[in-house]
Amino acid sequence: MKLWTVAPLDKNEAQEIQTKYGLSGIIAMLLQIRNIKTKEEIEDFLYNDSYIASPFEIVDMDKACARVRSAIENEEFICVYGDYDADGVTSTALLYSYLDAVGANVMYYIPSRETEGYGMNISAIDALSEKGVKLIVTVDNGVAAIDEIRYAKSLGIDTVVTDHHMPLGELPDACAVVDLHRADCTASFKQLSGVGVAFKLIMALEGEYCDTDSLLDNYADLLSVGTIGDIVDLRGENRVFVKRGLQSLMNTDRAGFYALINNAGLTGRNITAGNVSFTLVPRINAVGRLGLSGKSVELLLTEDEAEAESIAVAMGYDNTERQQIERDIVQKIDEEITRNPSLVMDSIIVIDGEGWHQGVVGIVASRIREAYGKPAIIITRDGENAKGSGRSIEGFALCDAVAACSDLLTHYGGHPMAVGLSLPSENIELLRKRINEFADANNMPFDRLNIDCKLNPASISVDLVEELAAMQPFGAGNPVPVFGFYNMTLVNIIPLSNNKHLRLILSRGGVTLSAMMFFTSTDEFACEKGDVLDMAATLDINEYNGKKSVSVIIKDIKAHDNNPEQVLESGRVFEAFCRGSSVSRQQLKSILPERSDFALLYRFLRDNNGYGLKTETLVSKLGYKLSFGKIRAVLEAMNELGLIRIKEGMKSCKIELVKTTQKVDLESASIIKKLREVTQ
Repeated sequence: MKLWTVAPLDKNEAQEIQTKYGLSGIIAMLLQIRNIKTKEEIEDFLYNDSYIASPFEIVDMDKACARVRSAIENEEFICVYGDYDADGVTSTALLYSYLDAVGANVMYYIPSRETEGYGMNISAIDALSEKGVKLIVTVDNGVAAIDEIRYAKSLGIDTVVTDHHMPLGELPDACAVVDLHRADCTASFKQLSGVGVAFKLIMALEGEYCDTDSLLDNYADLLSVGTIGDIVDLRGENRVFVKRGLQSLMNTDRAGFYALINNAGLTGRNITAGNVSFTLVPRINAVGRLGLSGKSVELLLTEDEAEAESIAVAMGYDNTERQQIERDIVQKIDEEITRNPSLVMDSIIVIDGEGWHQGVVGIVASRIREAYGKPAIIITRDGENAKGSGRSIEGFALCDAVAACSDLLTHYGGHPMAVGLSLPSENIELLRKRINEFADANNMPFDRLNIDCKLNPASISVDLVEELAAMQPFGAGNPVPVFGFYNMTLVNIIPLSNNKHLRLILSRGGVTLSAMMFFTSTDEFACEKGDVLDMAATLDINEYNGKKSVSVIIKDIKAHDNNPEQVLESGRVFEAFCRGSSVSRQQLKSILPERSDFALLYRFLRDNNGYGLKTETLVSKLGYKLSFGKIRAVLEAMNELGLIRIKEGMKSCKIELVKTTQKVDLESASIIKKLREVTQ
C-alpha cells in the first residue's frame, strides 16, 4: 500500500499558460504542475532538440581538452577507462569511437564488476602501463580514485577525469577533473550522466567551430541509452540527448543497436524512453552484472552485422540468465520472510544470504522496496566478507543512513535513492540494528504514489492522449503522467493470459472504462463487483487494424473510502511495538484489541474459510471497524494461541483456521499481555 498524493494545481496559472503560449489544456496543466512556467523553460522543455551549452562552462574542460589534444598530436597511447553499466559502456563507446575517428592511438578498458569492482584499480593500471598507455581518460568514474590516479602518475601515466558523481572532498591529482559537481563548477546544467560529460569533452575537442548538430546525428543514440540507463532527470540538455537519440534509434545505422533492437523485439515499433529503459538497458547491464562488460562495448563499436547479431543474441541469453538469478534470490527471500516476518518489520529492511550473485542484489533490493514500501538493503556473503546494494523510497536519503554506520563498513557510496557497501560478514547484524536506529530517529516517510491530477473519465479521448506526446520523453524528473479516477464502480473483472493479468470494467456517471491491471491474478485481487474504487492510471494509445483506442493502465487501486495514511500509520505503530521502538501510550492503545475485535475477525475468517489476500486488505473487508495495527495484533495473538496458521510473503498470504475443541484464553497471548502492560 502506498500513500497517494495529488500534485497541487493552480488552475488560473495553468489557464494563463494555455492562453499565452497556445497550448492544449492538458499540456498547460502538466507544465504548471511540474513547475515549468516561464517562456524560456517552456520553449526549452517542449521544443529544444539541438542547443547544448558550451562545454567550456565546466571547470577544467580547457585543461582536459589540451591534454587529450596533445596526446593525439604526439601519438601517445590513450586508454578510455569506463564502467560496466549502460552509462559507462555508452560513455566508453562514444569517446573511444570519436578518438579512433580522429586518428588517436586509443584503446578502452572496462573493469570486471565481479573481480575488480567499480572504478580504477591498481591491477588494471599496472596492466595498462605494461601496454604502454601514457594517458587515461576516465568516463563515468574517476573522481574518487585518489590513490589510483596518484599511483598511475608514479608510473608516468597522466589521467584526465570525466565524471558525474559527487566528489567526496579531495580531488584526485589529475591533469584535469571534469565533474559538474565540483564546488567550483558554475556550469548552467549539472544533471548530466557520464555519457553526457563525455559528449561535452568531444564538443570541446571539436573546437571553436564545433557542429553540435552533426555530433548529435552521430552520437545521440549512445547518448540517449546512457542517459536513460543512468536515470538522470530528463530535463535540459538530457532531454535534447534523449529526443534526438530516440529518433536515431528508430532508424539506426549502428549495427550493434540494430541487432540489439531486433533481439529485444522492438523492430518496427515506436521506440520510447520507457522501452529503452526496460528492454535495451537491462540487456547491456546484464552483461556487466554477469562479469563480461567488454561484450557491450564490442557490440556498440562493431560494423560487422553478423558479429553484432551474435553478440546481441548472447546478451539476450545473459539477460535471461540474470532474470532467473534474480527470481531465484527473490524466491529465497520470500520464503525467508514467510518463515520470519520480523525481517520486514524494520524501518529499513536488511536481508543477507550466502553466495547470492553480487551483480543482481541491487535489482532484488528494488523488488523488496516495491513490495513493502520501505528502503531495502540486500547483502551477499562470501565467507568472512560481504557486499550489498540498497534502494530507497522518495524522501529518505539512504546514503545518509549508510554513512551513519560507516565505522562498520569497509567501503560505501551512493546517493539518496541507491547505495553500495562492503563490510565484514560479522558486522551485518550490527548494521541492521544501527541503520534502523538511524531511521527511527529521522522520521521515515511513507512510500508515495504521485498523481499528477484527477480526471473525469468522460474527458478521456484519443485526442487527449495524443496531446500528451508533447511531454515526451518521459523518465526520471519527468515521469509518465499518472491520473486519478475517483468514485468508480467496479462492473466486471476479466482474467487474461491464463489469469496472469486482469481487465477491469469500471463506470461513473454513465461513462464506462476498460482498464488493464498487469501481473495480478483474480486470486490476488481484493476487490469485488460493485465495489466503489479509486484508480491511479496512466494513459496510452493502442492501435489495432488501423483503429486507435485509449489504453488505461492501472498503477494502483483502492477502495474509495479507504484512507491509506491511516492504514500505514496504524501498521507502523504495530511494527514499532514489535521491534521495541519508542511508541506513545496513546498510539499503543489504538492497536490493543478487545474481545469483540477478536470475535469480529474470527467470524470473518470462519465465514470465509480463512483468507488468501494481503492482511492490509482486511481493513476494508471488515468495514473499517478495526485499524490495521489492531488486525495485526489479533492475527499475531490467534497465531500464537494455535487458532490460525498464517503465512504471508511478498505477494501471497494464507490464513487457515485450526480446528480446536479447547477453550482459549485470548488474554494469555504474549502480545496482548505486553500491550496491556505498556498501556496501563
